[in-house]
Amino acid sequence: MKKNKFSKNWIIKQKRDIYIKKSKLEGYRSRAVYKLKEINEKYKIIKNNIFVVDLGAAPGSWSQYISRNFNNTKIISIDLKEIEPIKNLEHIKGDFTEEKQKIKIQNYFRKKVNLVMSDMAVNTTGNKSIDSLVTGELCIDAMNFAHQLLDHNGSFVSKLFMGSSFNEIVALAKKSFKQVYIYKPPSSRKDSKENFIICRNLR
Repeated sequence: MKKNKFSKNWIIKQKRDIYIKKSKLEGYRSRAVYKLKEINEKYKIIKNNIFVVDLGAAPGSWSQYISRNFNNTKIISIDLKEIEPIKNLEHIKGDFTEEKQKIKIQNYFRKKVNLVMSDMAVNTTGNKSIDSLVTGELCIDAMNFAHQLLDHNGSFVSKLFMGSSFNEIVALAKKSFKQVYIYKPPSSRKDSKENFIICRNLR
């Protein structure tokens, strides 16, 4: 009974969500696109002529946004799921934490990249503490990989949740990057513990 009630509430929220409606009207694959758009409007991390790595990319709205709005970009994405084709995007179906996939990504560019971005989160268990901890581990893995990939003036953006690993992640970021910001985009749901960490300029 509780599950049915939860499902109904979720459907009602989806129908009322202006960002879902907007993404459909504008031809984007998910509402998540507006989070990246708002992050970029505030921190100016995306521009023309850049190399981008999109971790945990499916269904691809972040890569779609960059491809559509910025010229001469070269993007590689990776996810456990397939992604429908996007202009200027090379997609790998796989796990970015595996060494063979990391090598594929590095070989694709054969030089340092400008932006590594991640909107990854684990499938929720219902236990917010566990969910935030595991998503935090994904953020740390992504940050460590970004450190290998990024140009000295590059940027890293990742989802993270308020939780037990939050302060640890921020501290790690400050050791690796000169500028570190925490931001909750207006398009993030108000009842979500979701935030984004924006890091610029490697130390």
